[in-house]
Amino acid sequence: MRFYLTTPIYYVNAEPSIGNAYTTVAADIVVRHRRQRGDETFFLTGVDEHSTRVYRVAQEQGLDPYEYLDQIAVRWRELPERLNASIDFFIRTSDEGHKAFVREFLQRIYDNGDIYEGLYAGFYCVRCEAFYAAEDLIEGKCPIHGIDPEWIEEKNYFFRLSAYQERLLKIYDERPDLVRPANRYNEARAFIAGGLSDFSISRAGQPWGIPLPWDESQVAYVWADALVNYLSALTYARPGEDLRETFWPVVHHFVGKDILRFHAVYWPAMLLSAGYELPQTVLAHGWLLLGEEKISKTNPLVQALNLTERYGGDAIRFWCARAIPFPQDGSASLESIGERYDRELANDLGNLVSRTTAMIARYRGGVLARAPGEGAFDAGALRETIVGQFDRYDITGALESIWHAVRALNQYVETNAPWNLAKDEARAADLDRVLYDLVDGLVAVSVALAPYLPDTVPRILDAVRQSEDLSLDRIAAGVAEAAAGIEPAAPLFPRVEEPPEDAAATA
Repeated sequence: MRFYLTTPIYYVNAEPSIGNAYTTVAADIVVRHRRQRGDETFFLTGVDEHSTRVYRVAQEQGLDPYEYLDQIAVRWRELPERLNASIDFFIRTSDEGHKAFVREFLQRIYDNGDIYEGLYAGFYCVRCEAFYAAEDLIEGKCPIHGIDPEWIEEKNYFFRLSAYQERLLKIYDERPDLVRPANRYNEARAFIAGGLSDFSISRAGQPWGIPLPWDESQVAYVWADALVNYLSALTYARPGEDLRETFWPVVHHFVGKDILRFHAVYWPAMLLSAGYELPQTVLAHGWLLLGEEKISKTNPLVQALNLTERYGGDAIRFWCARAIPFPQDGSASLESIGERYDRELANDLGNLVSRTTAMIARYRGGVLARAPGEGAFDAGALRETIVGQFDRYDITGALESIWHAVRALNQYVETNAPWNLAKDEARAADLDRVLYDLVDGLVAVSVALAPYLPDTVPRILDAVRQSEDLSLDRIAAGVAEAAAGIEPAAPLFPRVEEPPEDAAATA
């Protein structure tokens, strides 16, 4: 099978936050799991560089926009690297390949008769790059950011979104899994059923953006530019190849709930107008909250690069998947990251690996005999369970299922007490069986955890001298092979010094 997954492309007006990391991590976990199934995958992320906010930030810093972007984009390019995310392409909307494709895409819509010239007058929030009707504002402020919108009056080109209302409703009724989870599907469908208004597809008198092919005095509205990245990247990600036939429309978009309308209404209509099939899924997840507020990029305590430097990419990945019930809202704190790190990664998993390798080294001279027993848990059942959970995008539930197995292995150690078996030569076979079952369980757990802890899992498998093959069928009983040279493993998750009290309280 083929599987194409995208994150939203992120605004580069500031450093990436843990909220941005959350989407990237969730997407990468799913992509890695699909690779374990043997799927041919493509994973896209990147940055949106043509927003009004970016232009204004560059002006405030006295920089040319391209000069500013080249500086800040480096930090965003670091984000997937620090998070151990296995992306296939990082797109920048300033790429020449993207700009050329956007002009071609918009020209197709124009030639289809779905664009006309008109006068726009209304409210515009520069932070979410969205137009709002007066009734959509909350006490006169943007419903997402709580700031005063700007009043804009200018001659624009409009997309005939209204012409696609009935067609979109029919598609929604035929494809109830087009938008997930169900509450977001209902929200998007209700928005369509409530009546669609045409929207401005261009901005006049703005020097920053992609000029329209039929009128270069205007530039593409940022969303008419940004959404197209999911297609444009496929045309130049691999030099000399056009991947659209391979990966479109087997595409799944991961987005925050605040940009659901653009991805679940505007984007499908634009695709229909341009003659493309619709995505398989638009999954709109919740927000990471700092207290009751959405996480801000400007808070240095939650900047993702700082947190990965402190805890490591795998620990942040684990926390994102474990502590926040994807795809719902969740509350974030530095304290909760530290607690998960110590209690579950260092103690539950890290200590299990240390104890197992130390016992094999001490009681069997580092040699593992192949002596299957009943095992600590049903590995085959675990595999079937997590496959079903991943099919529902329940990455938090899948990790909980895996952690049940981790706890079962720890309990297996306590119940069977290898240190007591080692004292009785008559029970040598029992000791071999217990040690084998522990390693066999560790192999199954490690393969299951590979999408979550891609840097850690190879170290676990190496510590017990097992193959690093991460195929899903290795989540099974009896896969561990006899081995030699096993030594006490170094701590997988070394102790991290606590942050200052005032920082922990703030976060």
